[in-house]
Amino acid sequence: MDTSGNLDSSLSSFNILLAEDNPVNQKVAKRVLTHLGYQADVVNNGEEAIREIADKSYDLILMDIQMPEMDGLEATKYIRKQESERQLPPVAIVAMTANATDDDQHLCRDAGMSGYISKPIQIEKLKSLLQQYESLKTQK
Repeated sequence: MDTSGNLDSSLSSFNILLAEDNPVNQKVAKRVLTHLGYQADVVNNGEEAIREIADKSYDLILMDIQMPEMDGLEATKYIRKQESERQLPPVAIVAMTANATDDDQHLCRDAGMSGYISKPIQIEKLKSLLQQYESLKTQK
């Protein structure tokens, strides 16, 4: 890794899905991810996330909690149920929300989320989170 904060280009094969309904948040998250050397596909709600992962394998889903149609908690529960029923390897799902209380974190964990990051997203925290999940992927 270089000192500019950019990650090694070898990490670019890490497949990320961003589930976020707010266009401004989508744009900011994509810019930050690009700055860190990642690309992400974007969907607008939980239903779209479920459809997207049926067609493509992802290493990490950054899931907003409050979205129309189907929120992030419902989508995560559905994804975990599908993984269990079909005996699929679990995808890492990280909650992204402005709600940063302990109760919110417990709701995310109870829904089956792998982690939690609060908004506004801090670049260093996101970089650390991405490195953590990338490391887990390479250990498999």
